[in-house]
Amino acid sequence: MTRIHLPETLEEVWSIMDREPGIKVYAGGTDLLVRLRRMPEACESLICIERVTEIQGVTEEGDEIVIGAGTTHSRLLEDPIIQRHAAILCRGLEMLGSPPIRHMGTIGGNVANASPAADSLPPLYVLRAFVEIRSRSETRTVPIDRFINGPGQAQIGPHELLTRIRFAKPRGFGIHHYEKIGRRKAQACAVASMAALVAQSPDGLVEEIRLSWGSVGPTVVTCEEVEDAIRGRTLVPATLQSAAGLVEHAVAPIDDVRASAEYRRLVAGNLLLRLAQYREKAFTAEIAEGAERK
Repeated sequence: MTRIHLPETLEEVWSIMDREPGIKVYAGGTDLLVRLRRMPEACESLICIERVTEIQGVTEEGDEIVIGAGTTHSRLLEDPIIQRHAAILCRGLEMLGSPPIRHMGTIGGNVANASPAADSLPPLYVLRAFVEIRSRSETRTVPIDRFINGPGQAQIGPHELLTRIRFAKPRGFGIHHYEKIGRRKAQACAVASMAALVAQSPDGLVEEIRLSWGSVGPTVVTCEEVEDAIRGRTLVPATLQSAAGLVEHAVAPIDDVRASAEYRRLVAGNLLLRLAQYREKAFTAEIAEGAERK
């Protein structure tokens, strides 16, 4: 039978880790506990950190937003700071699992699990997030794209804990877009996903753009060449179609039970075409505004 520790402070966590080197840590357990159900002998002892309030909640520190790694997805979706400044993250979390999963699962667990299909990761990549890793004796901060090395491979040691996620407020980005393609409409693991932050000038030119794709490589994929192909242009189908060809060369998908690599490559490029809707919406709004003035 697996023994569960329920510490209420980080100091208690470090003490348990000292006594039981190599012990596994979880919060909601939405991934770990499912795996252990298949192999109950894999862990004799676990640390559940759901009661450690030191690593929960959302705060503003100047121009930065800081998220406690133990904060649940549902709590983030309800948080006014996240709603106001990081709608892109809300878009991703809205598509993550089911309501019970969002109530139990935490942002830190979704990141540390390091799945290329995780719904929080593409948004956090375009937000250029940093993760804070703590041990009893030191704290280090790592860019998220260097924290994750591959599927299930995160740079975190046996006596360390992911405690916070932080990113600068994404000012000036009028478009916060996240979309994923799965084998069903709800509770689906992404076949391919894309996050986009876009800032446009009043005449519709793309002034700044950040893009990332999930589930089409061993880690989340970003590509400056694709961003450069769109920057300075408008979000019209011709521009996006040309850039979509670059996406297909940038990603490195695999074949698995959900989809073929060829299909994922095609979908990753096609997801970029969805951004044309924002140009069309902006143009429609301008027409409506002009009609009202008349």
